[in-house]
Amino acid sequence: MKVISLIVGSALLAAAGWASAATEAEALALAQKNGCLACHQLDGKKVGPAWREVGKKYAGDAGAEATLLVKVKKGGKGVWGEVPMPPNATVKEADVKTLVQFVLGLK
Repeated sequence: MKVISLIVGSALLAAAGWASAATEAEALALAQKNGCLACHQLDGKKVGPAWREVGKKYAGDAGAEATLLVKVKKGGKGVWGEVPMPPNATVKEADVKTLVQFVLGLK
């Protein structure tokens, strides 16, 4: 009975989009679509920090996802230097969440 409950629970989480993280290719395609790659790269600083550096900086921080969701939508400055990150108010919430979760999964 426990096995069936776990399978059903996993299926429900997957259907809700919570169980599976975006692959690197999916995340980069989403980032390209939303203009993120104009300022960010996976492994090196461009205008903004490398996503791997962001993932490392926030590793182990329980509030990191909520913090970054707000930063991506509203913009910010001062954490990674003087160049501000512009707000991304037109990017879909689901896209922002997928990208933030992907970045936080990088080490």
